[in-house]
Amino acid sequence: MSDSVQYVTNAQVDKVGVLLDLENYQQLTNLSIDSKLLIGLSQDELQALAESSLFAKSQIQLQELLIKNSENNLSKEETQILDRLLMQVDQLNIIKTRARHTLKTKYLQNSENY
Repeated sequence: MSDSVQYVTNAQVDKVGVLLDLENYQQLTNLSIDSKLLIGLSQDELQALAESSLFAKSQIQLQELLIKNSENNLSKEETQILDRLLMQVDQLNIIKTRARHTLKTKYLQNSENY
């Protein structure tokens, strides 16, 4: 994008404005409209986020607590831990979805991979 950016300067040669080519302007304005996009991350970082999962120890703990819960065998403390882990899963799924959306929007306009 740096080749397509020109600066407007005043008499003191201070940068007071920016000129973009139309393609970059449209890309920037489209990105700013969608608040769900994860801006500032590289394609590799977004890919890693999109494919991320709970820490293995937390995943095992979650599975064990879900089994105990299905048997109505959870203590109050275990119920709190289960609720916390389920909230983490929900938040992780939101971030993963936003990463996939950003990948599709920024890098893979016509791809069905995500």
